[in-house]
Amino acid sequence: MIETRTLTLAEIEDLSFRALVAAGTSEANARPLAVATAATEADGVASHGLAYIPIYCEHVQCGKVDGAAIPTVEKPTPGVVNVDAATGFAHAAIDAGFDALIPAARAQGIAVLAIRNSYNCGVLGYHTWRLAQEGLVGLGFTNAPASIAPSGGAKPVVGTNPFSIAVPGTDGQPALLIDQSASTIAKSEVMKHAREGKAIPVGWALDADGNPTTDPNVGLKGSMAPSGGYKGVGVAILTEVMAAALTGATLGVHASPFSGTAGGPPKTGQMFIAIDPKATAGDAFATGIAGLVQVIRDQSGAHLPGDGRRSKRLAAQSNGVAVNVATLEKIEAILT
Repeated sequence: MIETRTLTLAEIEDLSFRALVAAGTSEANARPLAVATAATEADGVASHGLAYIPIYCEHVQCGKVDGAAIPTVEKPTPGVVNVDAATGFAHAAIDAGFDALIPAARAQGIAVLAIRNSYNCGVLGYHTWRLAQEGLVGLGFTNAPASIAPSGGAKPVVGTNPFSIAVPGTDGQPALLIDQSASTIAKSEVMKHAREGKAIPVGWALDADGNPTTDPNVGLKGSMAPSGGYKGVGVAILTEVMAAALTGATLGVHASPFSGTAGGPPKTGQMFIAIDPKATAGDAFATGIAGLVQVIRDQSGAHLPGDGRRSKRLAAQSNGVAVNVATLEKIEAILT
């Protein structure tokens, strides 16, 4: 049985921040990542939360991430924001880009943020959620080191490559959130099962020959199973175009892994598109979204994307989050 300890969100943020700074991350880069880590734990996505802090710290210390990087922002046209993350953490680069993206989208109705020379951005939906809180429809794409093979092949060429869309509601919070990878399950979940010595369900990963496996370590040496077969591969390629080719970032097939110390900075990318619904649909947007949400919720047993995270976040704000003691011990070791 896995031993856990309950921490408040403030304690999770503080612990993450102190560990990142202790590992050599600047405070300016550590804070947005620590804030995102607490929010990720609140949303119930533990595989992307505190469990990643020791990995982030290791990557700062080995040079896979420049903890002191200062992202640079350019605006080549009124509707385009380009950010060079300078091989630093994605979160600081995204924050810098959003500062320019949000007003540009409000001024023009739509704007695009392209980030290159970046790193793992954690939970993509965390970032699109923030755009929805600003009253914008937020679309996000991020590429990752290759782990999905093309249809008919067995050698990975594209990453799990998530995409996300967050839609604003009338209460200042997203009305719905879709955040999904191109694989059946996020690779970090397979890594989590490997760390815990647990088998994975059939359909999560494939061995080096393209056959299903329940051994997470075998799957990590093979490939991730695409969601929906060839359709999942299509989503991964779409995201590769958006987050890598269109941003000038490194293709997943050439990017170093997000785990381990080998390979140097991955230099992957993110793409965000922010749309002001008032510019495209006026008041009809809010009416249309309310109708869509209602017709889903009216159906017994139906799940509205984003509701689970919303309810977990509210509960976490009141009750805290149960975190893995083994992870806490790793972080405490960094601090000592």
